[in-house]
Amino acid sequence: MAIVQGQTTSFKYNLYQQYFLNSGYTFGMALYTSAAVLDGTVTAYTPTNEVFGPGYSLGGNVVTVAAVGFDSATGTAFVTFNNVGWTSAAFTARAALIYNTTSGQNNASVAVLDFGQNLTSTGTFTVIMPGNTATTALIRSV
Repeated sequence: MAIVQGQTTSFKYNLYQQYFLNSGYTFGMALYTSAAVLDGTVTAYTPTNEVFGPGYSLGGNVVTVAAVGFDSATGTAFVTFNNVGWTSAAFTARAALIYNTTSGQNNASVAVLDFGQNLTSTGTFTVIMPGNTATTALIRSV
């Protein structure tokens, strides 16, 4: 039997459950233009280079957690969100930021999404979230 140092899958799963499901926190998704600078070092929501146009308000929309799960075979804990949409949209977006909108949380960042290209909408703009699995979920920790 081998000994492998690291966080246990159950700890990661419990941590995600506590933060995303049991804390009472709420989350938002803000959309950004290609001029935005977003990466893993972003600590909080900012309106700098946020999308502007009909159907969009600063700060974006509420995003809800769909599920927290884990795969014991791979040791991966993961979090999935529900799709987020804007109706009567007329804007172009390149990226999104999911952040904690709960009072006292300072709009703390959670995840950056890069759409891979500018996406223009003249109707409903929907961010379709990846599947709820250890290999596709938006947030995964191995």
